[in-house]
Amino acid sequence: MKAAYISRYGNIDDVQLNEQSQPPLTADAVLVKVHAASINPLDLKVLEGELKAILPVQFPFILGNDFAGTVVEVGSNVTQFKAGDEVYAKTDLNGAFAEYTVVQQSSLALKPQNISMELAASLPLVSLTAWQALVEIAKVQAGQKVLIHAGSGGVGSIAIQLAKHLGATVATTTSGKNARWVRELGADIIIDYKTTDFEQELKDYDVVLDTQGGKTLEKSLNILKRGGRLISISGPPDRAFAEAIQVNWLLKCVIPLLSWSIRNKAKKRGVTYSFLFMQPNGQQLSKISQLVEAGKIKPVVDQVYEFIQIKEALQYVNTGRAKGKVILKISE
Repeated sequence: MKAAYISRYGNIDDVQLNEQSQPPLTADAVLVKVHAASINPLDLKVLEGELKAILPVQFPFILGNDFAGTVVEVGSNVTQFKAGDEVYAKTDLNGAFAEYTVVQQSSLALKPQNISMELAASLPLVSLTAWQALVEIAKVQAGQKVLIHAGSGGVGSIAIQLAKHLGATVATTTSGKNARWVRELGADIIIDYKTTDFEQELKDYDVVLDTQGGKTLEKSLNILKRGGRLISISGPPDRAFAEAIQVNWLLKCVIPLLSWSIRNKAKKRGVTYSFLFMQPNGQQLSKISQLVEAGKIKPVVDQVYEFIQIKEALQYVNTGRAKGKVILKISE
């Protein structure tokens, strides 16, 4: 099968598009013909080796974290899916930038019936991130105030819609040129990060979803009320992350130290810091499908590239200017 893979950590020029062996089907897994996959900043971090200390890969490594496609074959223990089903998922066993991938039944969901494969492929990673942050960790309730950083990005554009569906008042940071667009997604308060300091404008928030890390993460503590939650996908990892990835005892001790400073500052302010390492989850994705079919969440796609244009697509994502998601068409 044709696949996009790396044989070493490096840069976009090191991505190869060539033949690789089709992944073997196991008893609890499903073989899917991939129609479309989405590119995430996470793919660039993996490619560059930024995560190799905590999430090493085996070479050759097929890139790609989420996809939509058609079931070709199911394992002997699979009962929820059959050949011909149109599905989507966050990958767990194999990469998505390939003509075929294998995924655990528990990670898979039927794709929303009212959208294309390309639109469906844009959703799994970002929508599960938003769901796990706002529903599972923060348990956002109607009437609460939620700040979502980088509202025009892949995660932000879905998180705004989900928070609004949950009944929250939603603030977001973005550039002025995207203000009207994020308002259409559901944002109530829009902070132009180029001209305005969100820390000076917002206060007494219940939840912040941080996608930036660094100074943005630190300043987000100051707008939360006591009992509030700061959830980050870019900040330093915590003990829950170390346990989730099942590292050795030494790393299990070391990793929580990385977030000691921010957790200590949060504790002093009476708020909670959580690092979110999103996990594949087919049940949650099925609930997201229902929201998409009900028109509560709309996929946001910036560009669609042919598979052969993968390096151009990666370069575009690397600029950080994409509004929503960037998609690869793998096959018809």
